[in-house]
Amino acid sequence: MSAVVHAAPATRWRPTPLVAGSMGLHGVAVLVMFLGTEAWLWSLAAVAGNHAVLTLFVLWPRSKMLGPNLSSLPDCAVARGEIALTFDDGPDAEVTPRVLDLLEAHGVRATFFCIAEQAARHPELLREIARRGHAVENHSRGHQPTFALLGLDGIRREITAAQHTLAELTGRPPRFFRPPAGFHSPLLDPVLHDMGLKLVSWTRRGFDTRNADVDFVAERLLRGLAAGDILLLHDGHSARTSNGAPVVLEVLPRLLDAAQRQGLRPVTLAQAIDP
Repeated sequence: MSAVVHAAPATRWRPTPLVAGSMGLHGVAVLVMFLGTEAWLWSLAAVAGNHAVLTLFVLWPRSKMLGPNLSSLPDCAVARGEIALTFDDGPDAEVTPRVLDLLEAHGVRATFFCIAEQAARHPELLREIARRGHAVENHSRGHQPTFALLGLDGIRREITAAQHTLAELTGRPPRFFRPPAGFHSPLLDPVLHDMGLKLVSWTRRGFDTRNADVDFVAERLLRGLAAGDILLLHDGHSARTSNGAPVVLEVLPRLLDAAQRQGLRPVTLAQAIDP
């Protein structure tokens, strides 16, 4: 099985004003250092301040200052009453099949941002996600905690390797990317642009990998639930309740029932954008 992992971009990449300004500032600083003027200390301080500002936006997963970032569904999806359930860090041999069964019981579709190395360990499970009508998207090759610190080549290698693995296993190249922990560096946007991928964050998350309190996680996801929301859950690395149950399996039925009561329809990201 083979699949094209990305096509040539139709448009030229353009940096955001913040990124363009940062590039210009670094260029000026290099020139000042080269000329050996007395302003080199001021230019060094300006670069340090710029890096502090960039770091702030790197650590803000929903920020659009470093490039386009889908944190909610488009207006057309809102008008149709759609929401997007997204699951990160799988596939997981224990949890993912049960998540799939819950989704099927409610007749809804979801988006799974999969770690390629996990997918390679469970290829049949990954194919089952796709067979049931859900979307498999790119969550990097190895989910490195230092992903946002990688250079341009490192970011490209991580995403490209994952793209190849997931495309080979499902026959469909991912269209969306979510970085580990949502942290994205200024170098990510040009890579995604070249690969034809869209960055996706979320409207709200439940912290279901860190908090074992089912009520807390459910409240965070359900508070203000509305059409257009992108909700983040985890079928991989799920926290466990005191009884050893994965939190996501306790929260998901509540979320699905609430969506049904409100007349909201969970769909994949692709369905919401290209109905």
